[in-house]
Amino acid sequence: MLLVCNPGWADDTAPAPALTPAPAPIRFLLTFDDGPSSAQHDNPTVRILDALATNPVQGGIKAIFFTQVGSMDEVKRLLLQREQGEGHLLAFHTATPGHSNHRYLDPEELDLSLQQGGAVLRAISGATLLLVRPPFWSYDARTQAAYHAHEMQMLLTDLSANDGKIHGVNWSWRKRQNMLTQLTALRVRWLAGALPAVDGSTPVVVTFHDINTYTARHINEYLAILQEVALELQMPTTSAPFYDERDAMLRAALARTVQEGNPRPPLPGLWNWIWN
Repeated sequence: MLLVCNPGWADDTAPAPALTPAPAPIRFLLTFDDGPSSAQHDNPTVRILDALATNPVQGGIKAIFFTQVGSMDEVKRLLLQREQGEGHLLAFHTATPGHSNHRYLDPEELDLSLQQGGAVLRAISGATLLLVRPPFWSYDARTQAAYHAHEMQMLLTDLSANDGKIHGVNWSWRKRQNMLTQLTALRVRWLAGALPAVDGSTPVVVTFHDINTYTARHINEYLAILQEVALELQMPTTSAPFYDERDAMLRAALARTVQEGNPRPPLPGLWNWIWN
């Protein structure tokens, strides 16, 4: 007897192909380095704090401020108190007189820096654990162990604005393209499920500099750009696209910190090439 196969026949007992779950919507975690500014007039840190509180995109945005506490004055101290009082998160950047690379400090000098800087920030915030961001994104096993010894967890970044003061340059002519390029690269990891979800969203860390007058003048534009490029890349955001509560922000940040023994995470721009 000749058996004719029916191409439409299917085995009802065969398991259905597994579906890849959609990644959690993204939420932008804003961070600022090198502040606060000590300017007496038209202070950029003040302008950024005002804009985060009231802007056309989302009112009451909270941020993490990675602080330079090596040259504290009354203006800076009052701004740190304001940041704490308004629900932002104080974090450590450096406590040396300049923007010193922690890898190039002697162990005793680094230890003293972490001890003194941590004491200043903990006195204002009342926190025990602090987040830390190494200057120039430069770290190694020794510096990371020193951070952990002082109850500090290291947070790097996913996106970084080209707004740092380098030889007097503090502007960016390609703000939108820069953010689009960096978020495009991150999208691959997001789709692959390589980024942790916290409280139902995927934290995306973004870095600016709150001592930069250009950033202060354009912060509302940056907020809009982040939303625009996420929409263009079909990366849905949560209903509140920016963090607006300190405890939720801390949980998100801790999920993105670099732990001892972890693979070195990619950095935006030229930093991977510089350190590798």
